[in-house]
Amino acid sequence: MKKLVEHLLRPEESPQDQRVRKRLGTLGSCVGIGMNTALAAVKFLVGTLTGSVAVAADAVNNLSDAAGSVVALISVRMAQKPNDREHPFGHGRMEYLGALAVGVLILVMGIETLISGVRSIITPTSVAFGWLPFWLLVISVLCKGALYLFYRDLGRLIDAASLQAAAKDSLSDMLATSAVVVSMIASHGFGWPIDGFMGVAVALLVLKAGYDVVHDMADTLLGGNTNPALGREIIERLQGYEGILGTHDLLIHDYGPGRCVASIHAEVPAEGSLLVLHEVIDRAEHEIGHALGISLCIHMDPIVTGDEKTDQAHDHLAACLREQGEAFMLHDLRMVPGESRINLVFDVVIPPGYGDTKGLCDKLRRAAKELDERYECVIHFDIDYYHG
Repeated sequence: MKKLVEHLLRPEESPQDQRVRKRLGTLGSCVGIGMNTALAAVKFLVGTLTGSVAVAADAVNNLSDAAGSVVALISVRMAQKPNDREHPFGHGRMEYLGALAVGVLILVMGIETLISGVRSIITPTSVAFGWLPFWLLVISVLCKGALYLFYRDLGRLIDAASLQAAAKDSLSDMLATSAVVVSMIASHGFGWPIDGFMGVAVALLVLKAGYDVVHDMADTLLGGNTNPALGREIIERLQGYEGILGTHDLLIHDYGPGRCVASIHAEVPAEGSLLVLHEVIDRAEHEIGHALGISLCIHMDPIVTGDEKTDQAHDHLAACLREQGEAFMLHDLRMVPGESRINLVFDVVIPPGYGDTKGLCDKLRRAAKELDERYECVIHFDIDYYHG
């Protein structure tokens, strides 16, 4: 399925191009709407003619999946609306809202399946068997499996959260239908009334899938750190440019797929040529931004190199920090001399959740005094979300 999906992308197209994402997202959603509507119509007809409650109930599940595909279609297309005065960063987060809505639909389906399963356990009944309904459900499982793979691979290709959520919806429906098939076999072949237990088991899986979708999308909309791999990629690429000595203070703002805005501080030698360094920074912004499909802004931080006292203080304090762990780092150290004291002004990177900044300050001040009693530390703490 992955190769089939990749063939939908023309040789000259990029999956990061918003027009391409709109075209493929629309195609994926329409395939889902068409397949789910067709399955629902056939199942309603067969369920009515044969009196099979299982087939008729599964038709309702297909209609809910079709509704999820409609939500995905609307969100993908609305996300492509151009920037305006009220939304200067575009409408890309509509895809996240669409995925959130699909997640809610999955949860509703899971709750209904759980209630039905519990009722069947309390008052077990045999599942009606007929070869036509049976084979129709088997075909439905295969169709939903293919649709799951199609949604999953297409959603990954164009980074469409709504399609990836629809993939989980299709997987949930496939599991629910498979449970009905197994229950029909167990009831008809062995007389085992396991329909309720299968329903509860499937419901728990469906609820887990729905929770994951809702949790991930809510976390993204609330500004959660959902893409640390992108942060690490930016840092690794930037450190490969000549003249850049280190990086810190990376921030990434996600306004929807293909609409990430990132800013980062890059340390450069203070004695270097400003024009040359500025050219390096401009080239890095363009090349990294184009390669990763983001808007990147780099702030230059000149640091003194080759000064014996500054290097000594930096190395001594950095060694002190390393005792705390690899996540603790020092950057932007500069000396500000006065008549009776010398201020060491620097930033310290700490991991998220670290709380003992006062104790760390005391430790660093004692370490500085070991070098010179006149040293006074002026420390600013940064949090690093993109390492580890």
